Amino acid sequence: MYTQCPECSTVFKLDGASLAAAHGSVRCGHCAAVFDGLRSLATELPPEPFDRLPAWPLAAGPPQLGLPVYRPNPAQGALFAAPEREARPRPPAFATRRARRPRRNGPWLAACALLLVALAAQAAWSERDRWLDAPRVRAWLDPACARLGCTLPLRRDAARLVLSSRDIRPHPSAPGALIISATLRNDAPFAQAYPTLKITLSNLDERRVAMRRFRPDEYIGDRRELAAGLGPGASSALAFEVVDPGQDAVAFEFDFE
Repeated sequence: MYTQCPECSTVFKLDGASLAAAHGSVRCGHCAAVFDGLRSLATELPPEPFDRLPAWPLAAGPPQLGLPVYRPNPAQGALFAAPEREARPRPPAFATRRARRPRRNGPWLAACALLLVALAAQAAWSERDRWLDAPRVRAWLDPACARLGCTLPLRRDAARLVLSSRDIRPHPSAPGALIISATLRNDAPFAQAYPTLKITLSNLDERRVAMRRFRPDEYIGDRRELAAGLGPGASSALAFEVVDPGQDAVAFEFDFE
């Protein structure tokens, strides 16, 4: 909406909220004259150039309003009125709620901590072989176990086991059999458990013809030697008797597991 100062003819843009707050009386921002902003109120400006906005004629009395658009319902407003406070009868003693006692979280926290410890112990037990072979873990486990008088299983590090020599030949006393011999050396600075050996026989095309896994108790007959393991820097001569798969077996391979 627009209105015009009658003193300096300056046209201003304003909104209905400003007019309603001042009951139509406004002050000119150019000459500081106070005037009735409703007198020349217009929703649109006439084409320029123009001198004056058309002034609304003064009516002899207030205009009669005859087109209602909304009428509030008094009964509906009463629904949202604040209810009056009434004297309420006191409930019987057996119906009153007792004050809740504060919950004690200590037992629950202790139970959760115990479950976490049990879960960690279960995870450690499932990975016990890997933990027992870790050098940092064994650095404090071995002295602690020595003081407690317990016995830990021997460590395993297949990367430090070396086959210094190996050979395959027909069995001298059993026809249709082969003897595979090898020398196993431990290059680790600690005693190691004898590994599970996998022997694979292959043909000229490097295709597997036969394969067999030997557990430590199958190629080490002495139980004391088996329990003591292969000492640091020590070597052990091994011999394996296998069935001859035929003339296709021209190469063999050892793997540690």
